[in-house]
Amino acid sequence: MSSALKWMPLVATLALAGCARDGYYDDRSVDYAEAESSAPLDLPASRDTRRYGDAMPVPEAQGAFIARGEDFRVPPPRAMGAGGSVQAGDVALREAGGQRWLVIGAAPGAVWSELEDFVAERGLTVVEQNPRRGLLVTDQARLRVQPGLQQGTSELRCEQGGSPQQRCLRALQRRFEARGATASASSLAVQRPEDQVRPNLTQSGGEWRLVLPYDVDRTWAELSYQLESDFAVEGRRELVEQDAAARTFLVDYLTLSARSEGVWETLASFGGEDPQRIRLSLAPSGADRTVLTADSADDRELSADDRRELLERLAGLLG
Repeated sequence: MSSALKWMPLVATLALAGCARDGYYDDRSVDYAEAESSAPLDLPASRDTRRYGDAMPVPEAQGAFIARGEDFRVPPPRAMGAGGSVQAGDVALREAGGQRWLVIGAAPGAVWSELEDFVAERGLTVVEQNPRRGLLVTDQARLRVQPGLQQGTSELRCEQGGSPQQRCLRALQRRFEARGATASASSLAVQRPEDQVRPNLTQSGGEWRLVLPYDVDRTWAELSYQLESDFAVEGRRELVEQDAAARTFLVDYLTLSARSEGVWETLASFGGEDPQRIRLSLAPSGADRTVLTADSADDRELSADDRRELLERLAGLLG
């Protein structure tokens, strides 16, 4: 059989497969252009929210599109399940730098409503109540509800004289675990997650930095927890050291440029991928604003693209 005849079945198959609609190739762009959106499914308010969730959740992207001529760079979405993220209905006890608090997978309004019921059922005397600030002071403790650093979560603290009350936190944790954070939102005016300002990646003096709408102490505590959880992959990203007094972290991180060298360059070097040591620094910028920066802590330069990509990952952990 000649070489030309050997290829005839394949050519015929491709031709038949490609003949669709008006041309040889199936142009499906019309399908998307003519697609129409439908109204979202409206579920009854009485449903058990623990049984429902997004079948294919799409994480939020951090940062903005960066134009480069006719091209642009799409910011990466937050990695699903990254770090110590709290899902809807979950309750987690956090501890960092002598602070203890609960992170609850529910809006502040729902948490506030449950907190009011908790105080009433225990017969505690309310000394001060400020739903706008999420503050409820009783004769035994100071309870504070705040929007969490992560989207759709709340932070709940129980303190006395500035010190966390462990028994109080355990009682609240048991309550929210039993209720599954399914309480209806309070009609009182408590800040909702959608009202929050999210982490913002900006450039200052040509350098990328992450501006966080939280005070430096909350940011330090949450970032410490997230790095201990997420930066624990040997050879890729590791938390090496943290200094609470200086509000700095040392991490070993496999940068974007190192990951993008390509298979042939990696094989030719025989050295494999080499993480870079980077210092993360937190600095207060007002009462409820913190700036996070990343700088090289070894003899290698940290490029603008590598700095931006690392800060985008951290924004995903914190936002």
